[in-house]
Amino acid sequence: MLSTRPITSDDDAFQYELYISTRLEEITLWGWDEATAASFLHLQWLAQTKSYASQYPELNRQLVLVENRKAGRILISREDQAFHLIDIALLPAYQRQGHGASLILGLQREASQAGLPIQLSVAAGNQAKRLYERLGFRTSGTNGIYEQMEWRSSSL
Repeated sequence: MLSTRPITSDDDAFQYELYISTRLEEITLWGWDEATAASFLHLQWLAQTKSYASQYPELNRQLVLVENRKAGRILISREDQAFHLIDIALLPAYQRQGHGASLILGLQREASQAGLPIQLSVAAGNQAKRLYERLGFRTSGTNGIYEQMEWRSSSL
């Protein structure tokens, strides 16, 4: 069973573990020793956390639970002109099981009812782009590092 609940400060250690899981493959390719990699990841996680808090003061931060086990998170900013899917991440053990698609489909239903599009950015080459395209997101721009994507309900 898939569910969400608000993220609390008690979830910080899990969020850090989740962040590491999203960067591990990339970091391994760099060939850094464990201490250097750990230091870099910790600084990057702190920077990301502060950046999201300052850019999106109304950020809705939800922990994703599968069978009541911490599995990931979804961060959404609901603004007047659009919903912004800021981040969606699942631990590797919960990926490719339909959980991410279920979360996004729920957000699409909510956005459709509100009459608003959903916007997101995805790193070029990120495998998640295929999921977004399958769910109807289309590329609306790029800066070379990130692609901006947007979904619009057919009723918009």
